[in-house]
Amino acid sequence: MTTVLHLDASARVGRSDLHAYGSHTRRLSARFAARWHAARASDPVLYRDIGQSPPASVDSAWIHAAFTPEAKRAPWMQQRLAESDALVDELIGADLIVAGVPMYNFGVPSGFKAYIDNIVRVGRSFGFDRARAGEPYWPLLDERPRTLVLLGSRGDYGYGPGGRIEAMNHVEPAVRTAFGYIGITDVRSVAVEYDEFAGDRLAASLSAAEAAVDELVDTLLAERAQHAGQHAVMA
Repeated sequence: MTTVLHLDASARVGRSDLHAYGSHTRRLSARFAARWHAARASDPVLYRDIGQSPPASVDSAWIHAAFTPEAKRAPWMQQRLAESDALVDELIGADLIVAGVPMYNFGVPSGFKAYIDNIVRVGRSFGFDRARAGEPYWPLLDERPRTLVLLGSRGDYGYGPGGRIEAMNHVEPAVRTAFGYIGITDVRSVAVEYDEFAGDRLAASLSAAEAAVDELVDTLLAERAQHAGQHAVMA
């Protein structure tokens, strides 16, 4: 089985295909999840709505607790890290992470930044040893393959590779960096553009993104079937 972690980070409620002011990223992530479920109904899915219920932001107490060795943590420290521990546990248990993450002012929504700050944890998702020869930091979530599917939306256009304002896109690069740092390097992405233009250009972008989502699901299903076949032969 493939354990799926489905995240939505949009501040908008509802999907743009169902509500006039709904979210394009919720629309894409729901489409991905539905298509995946249709093919693999027995795969467990955990859903977390970061947009409507964002994690608590990192503060002084969180930092104090996170950088205190676990054996020396006071009860209040354990309590302060409980939410972060739950988020990291979910990520560790996932094989496929599907994240709807719109662009807000060139970067990720504040709730998703809080999510990243809670899951990039020393001793939980990455290791650190100043006495270690070579690289003192290393990922802890690279012990098995995990895939991140990043589904985005942008008001303007040209943020993609080679686009007119690619340099202003701080969503995909930032997310790839953070997840890669902890060991999740297989990242696939699809994005809608032209949201602020509406009209035919937005409609065409949505149609292309939905087709790309469908194709991505089929690709990932095929990859998992091939991987399962290889393991069966080895067994």
